[in-house]
Amino acid sequence: MKMHLFQDRAPLRDALLQYKQNRILPFDVPGHKQGKGNPRLREFLGEKCLAVDVNSMKPLDNLSHPVSVIKEAEELAADAFGADHAFFIVNGTTAAVQAMVMTACKRGDKIIMPRNVHISAINSLILCGAVPVYVNPGVNSKLGIPLGMTVEDVKKAIEKNPNAKAVFVNNPTYYGICSDLKAIVKLAHAHGMMVLVDEAHGTHFYFGEGLPPSAMSCGADMAAVSLHKTGGSLTQSSLLLIRNGLNVGYVRQILSLTQTTSASYLLLSSLDISRRNLALHGKEIFARVLDLVEYARGEINLIGGYYAYGKEMEGHPAVHAFDRTKLSVFTRGIGLAGIEIYDMLRDDYGIQIEFGDIGNILAIVSVGDNELAVERLVSALYEIRRLKSKDPTGMFDHEYITPRVEMSPQEAFYANKVSLPLRQSIGFLCGEFVMCYPPGIPILAPGERITREIIDYTIYAMEKGCLLTGMQDISVETIKVVEG
Repeated sequence: MKMHLFQDRAPLRDALLQYKQNRILPFDVPGHKQGKGNPRLREFLGEKCLAVDVNSMKPLDNLSHPVSVIKEAEELAADAFGADHAFFIVNGTTAAVQAMVMTACKRGDKIIMPRNVHISAINSLILCGAVPVYVNPGVNSKLGIPLGMTVEDVKKAIEKNPNAKAVFVNNPTYYGICSDLKAIVKLAHAHGMMVLVDEAHGTHFYFGEGLPPSAMSCGADMAAVSLHKTGGSLTQSSLLLIRNGLNVGYVRQILSLTQTTSASYLLLSSLDISRRNLALHGKEIFARVLDLVEYARGEINLIGGYYAYGKEMEGHPAVHAFDRTKLSVFTRGIGLAGIEIYDMLRDDYGIQIEFGDIGNILAIVSVGDNELAVERLVSALYEIRRLKSKDPTGMFDHEYITPRVEMSPQEAFYANKVSLPLRQSIGFLCGEFVMCYPPGIPILAPGERITREIIDYTIYAMEKGCLLTGMQDISVETIKVVEG
């Protein structure tokens, strides 16, 4: 039986405090020397912060080969999250997603995944040469948003591709949609395939009550968890969780292919401290978050025109569960794209939400929020409806367009390419990414056929104010297509 560790400990934080107390004279990097060499930076970030922005050394361990305090901190994280092992990640969850795919797959291997994955997953295919077998997610026709993968669709993909190495699952999606992860894990394992879970938005599943099940509790082999998103650590800090007897040494070697050798101790210590906080207080933290979100959801739905969706989404074959901490709001009912409301909230009301697409917005509510903050958001949405609402006729009505994949992402990305104006690219194979950020889910990926619908969507999204990224041409007037 696994022995639970004392979660009130924070070994990495304690080691950094001891380092400060020892008043070590630094003749190593970083060159700001605890802030003394850059007074303006010290003034901006604070002396306490810069005093622990240090380099790897024996008393502080080394992320690439942890044997002491980082090792202890990772063991505590694994215990808290119910994993066999946890890796601290300082390159963002992107590095964790890449490590999952590159651990499971080599060049030419197939991996089953939904097409509405984050760009980091498709970038992983470009890096390692794996070939995607896309499962089109379900779609909610009213909201126009992609849902999860149905178990039946995953089963069909497995039966058609019995040599695939893994099944990749988004859980939850940006909108809060969860697939039937437990059933997918059982199905994949029965066919000798690993299950990799992009759990970037699911830290709270491990600690809250009444929430969808976590990847580790469902038996997944690997999960990438953005502790910074809803768990309180610093931006860019994350966890990679593994179980089922995976080779820890091999996974660490894969991580070392893309993760920095100069790990930030600010990020590492924030993971250690946040894990401690969640392990000790996570239950009450996320109970409070749920109360705030449910209150906001109810108030927004009373305004009229908006639709803040919740548990009623469940019951569809592609929606096994809904993450009730997500404040996802459908906006087309008031004749405004989500990105338009996103801009209005920031520019006119001083409120920064997570993202807006062409029909929805997402506001992240966390332990750092309170009733007054939620009231301010609800009031601003009421004012926007009263002052800015329009006739919704003619608005683009869906976020997900089924791709036509005709070449592997790696082959298309490295192929000879030419630039064409967007409208003239219809019919060609895409040689780069086109996506709105956030959320960072590609509209087009390398190897996909460019269609009129996709170009119409892209131009519409730009006109509404979405930030398009992924293309070499920053002006987004031309696109790289595969030559020939």
